Amino acid sequence: MHFLKKLTPLISSVAIPFILLSQVYAQTTQPVAPVKPVVQKYFGTEVSDNYRYLEELKNPEVQTWMKQQAAFTRAKLDSISGRDSLLKRIHELSNADLVRGGFVRTGNRFFYLLREPGAQQPKLFYRDGLTGAEKLLIDPTVLGEGTKTHYSLDFFHPSGDGKYVAYGISAGGSENSTTYILEVANNKKLEERIDRTEGNQIAWLADNKSFFYLRYAKITPDTPPKEMMYNARSYLHVIGQHTNGDGDSVVFGKGVSKRTDVPEGQATYILADGSSKYAVGVANHNMDANPSTFYSAALSSVKNSNTPWKKWADVSDGITQVELRGDKLYFLSQKNAPKFQLLVTSAAHPDINHASVVVPQTKGVIKNFSIAKEGIYIRSLNGATSNLSLVSFDGKSSKSIKLPFDGAVSGLTTDPKESGVIFTLQSWVQTPRVFAYDFLTDKTVATDLRPESKVDTSSFESKEVYATGYDGTLIPLSIIYKKGIQLDGNHPTVLDGYGSYGISLEPTFNATRLAWLERGGVLAISHIRGGGELGDDWHNAGKMATKLNTIFDFISCVQFLVDQHYTSPQYLAASGRSAGGITVGGAMTLRPELFSVILDGVGLSDTLRFETEPNGPPNVLELGSVENEAGFHSLYAMGAYHHIRDGVAYPSVIYYTGANDPRVAPWHMLKMTARTQAATSSKNPVLLRIDFDAGHGMGSNVSQREVELADLWSFALWRMGDAEFNLKQ
Repeated sequence: MHFLKKLTPLISSVAIPFILLSQVYAQTTQPVAPVKPVVQKYFGTEVSDNYRYLEELKNPEVQTWMKQQAAFTRAKLDSISGRDSLLKRIHELSNADLVRGGFVRTGNRFFYLLREPGAQQPKLFYRDGLTGAEKLLIDPTVLGEGTKTHYSLDFFHPSGDGKYVAYGISAGGSENSTTYILEVANNKKLEERIDRTEGNQIAWLADNKSFFYLRYAKITPDTPPKEMMYNARSYLHVIGQHTNGDGDSVVFGKGVSKRTDVPEGQATYILADGSSKYAVGVANHNMDANPSTFYSAALSSVKNSNTPWKKWADVSDGITQVELRGDKLYFLSQKNAPKFQLLVTSAAHPDINHASVVVPQTKGVIKNFSIAKEGIYIRSLNGATSNLSLVSFDGKSSKSIKLPFDGAVSGLTTDPKESGVIFTLQSWVQTPRVFAYDFLTDKTVATDLRPESKVDTSSFESKEVYATGYDGTLIPLSIIYKKGIQLDGNHPTVLDGYGSYGISLEPTFNATRLAWLERGGVLAISHIRGGGELGDDWHNAGKMATKLNTIFDFISCVQFLVDQHYTSPQYLAASGRSAGGITVGGAMTLRPELFSVILDGVGLSDTLRFETEPNGPPNVLELGSVENEAGFHSLYAMGAYHHIRDGVAYPSVIYYTGANDPRVAPWHMLKMTARTQAATSSKNPVLLRIDFDAGHGMGSNVSQREVELADLWSFALWRMGDAEFNLKQ
């Protein structure tokens, strides 16, 4: 699974066990990690790793070092004078509005997540009709009462008739989901309890009593870490039978049938629709929106391992989204169309080489589509602005849907049996609203699903600009700031970077940003190569052998902000999470003098060792493999850990991670901390922040996120010299 997949949180990360750590250990000195060199040879190149042993997270020595580092960091952050007031403001902004999102429509019934102001986690609700009475189904916050951990709702999938909901729950941000079934009418939890279903993709059948789902293999003491989250298979479950999943028929996956060759990958799942007699099997290498391998079969034949699956598309065919409609398959492809095109073929006999083009490639990047009764709703991205259009099923007619304001469209919600679409519209400084488009009246109206925000954004604005890359490439850059600021180079600035997996950092509103902006700070988002803002070519220009472009582009965006006098190196922080660790870590090792602060969260840093961890193998298609020489050289070049140099004056750094992270192992941040602390010649602090009740960030509750943000920003402001953020004496 790539690092950003899953149910998008409605809450904008640190838990009580983490906060109390300093009281337990009262760590007043920063522990030093012993140097224990391990030398490994890759295709004739010897690479020394002084901290390989920190990968042994259960080793008592490593555990002690982690807790001492975390306690030292907690004490240091708590001693920053302005932190408490900043946290208070972040809390106010985070809890200003009621938030609804994640909508799913079944007929006239709408399921969605809701977080009330002050709530720690979003809850699952439903209503009949857009204005119907709101009814609570699941509140994950009550599950952790009386324990030292918290639970989160990872996913939900209602049946086609809306009578049942399959949903996943995990503990401590681990994303290690168990699937349950709820009967909606009486809010009754059924006997089902199916574990090992992380990232479950459920397809209900027309009887609304059975469904396909994915499940990972049972882990044994002999299971290598790299196989723990790999090659999940698809199963058929009938409500009330084999309630723990054991005994369910396996119907699709790697090694299920000798007659069907399924490639290695993260997981397989099945697409099925009540309107179609066919099913689509998906072999998704990394559980993301990048191209997958696709199969088809008559739905009636998908019963066991003998299902006669027929492969009709490979990764090289560039298909990223498939939807069934009766005897047709609609699919989005980037093959020979880097900005994507929508095509259609027969569901009975798919033939992509002779598929009909429904929507050809245009100037904007087609991001996704959703099928309604009257046609297909298409969402495309043109720079920072989304376009929404309705296209007939044969592609012969289309119309553009006028949006209430320029911004980013997300969450297209339709039902193939019903008319209309609902969607969320927002921008960097425009608060989100949920709109409903009525096909019959051709009108778009605001709903009460996302009420008017109580947050006043009128004092802020954003600008879309381009930085010039080292090779002349123009790199999109979004800048958010308070109106009327003087371009004098003195503004505390946080530049965020990601640039992987073809993921686009589209405009989103987050009220907590105002806590930074209202102080005169600047926030910037770099749309660097490796992302998907400009289509598949943009993605391919920042992966594997071209990955250094991602880092170089980020540095070019830094240079733009300095040259245009938004900020100066002494006021500049680089921020990145997950695969963004490649970006900010690379920028720090290449140009440490450009930054005052580095904020590196759950970051991928030792790319040479990534394949050894549970989420490593699925990412080979994006990053490469040390099993071949070209892959080794690419991974060695992009990984920050092996490019930290002794005697360099590195900026102030805070590495932060969750102890239960299933996507990027916590040892990446441990190793980066140990190496940077040992190497730097400056007196700038290098801190390691660990939340022992969190993972990659998905599933973290509101308090965790608020405290995390306050920690990061107060640390940055302290190191930038803000008079309000000094260490308490």
